[in-house]
Amino acid sequence: MRYLLVLAFSSLLPLALSTSLGPRAWAQQVSLKGEKQLLKTREKQERNDLKLQHKYRKQSLKRQDVPRAVKIQMKHQMKREERELSERQKNERQDLRDRQRVLQESQKRF
Repeated sequence: MRYLLVLAFSSLLPLALSTSLGPRAWAQQVSLKGEKQLLKTREKQERNDLKLQHKYRKQSLKRQDVPRAVKIQMKHQMKREERELSERQKNERQDLRDRQRVLQESQKRF
């Protein structure tokens, strides 16, 4: 986590020094870049966690004598969870883009 913040800060520092943006605009850009990176990292971790959960569920179903209907139900449940995660992450990315757009428009006014 600390590494990501240091990386984001060190990569944006030369950009801030070379542009004529004010300190407030630069701070907002740093904030949005860091937020975007954190969002990507969190999304990747959530996807990996869900994959592991599904892997362990499948292994559990293979070890037990479970009726076919229950296996099908579990399979549908796992697909539903994947769709919900995908939709939630898509909405989070869109919210971030909307916030970026609002900030850019407010900077253009000043």
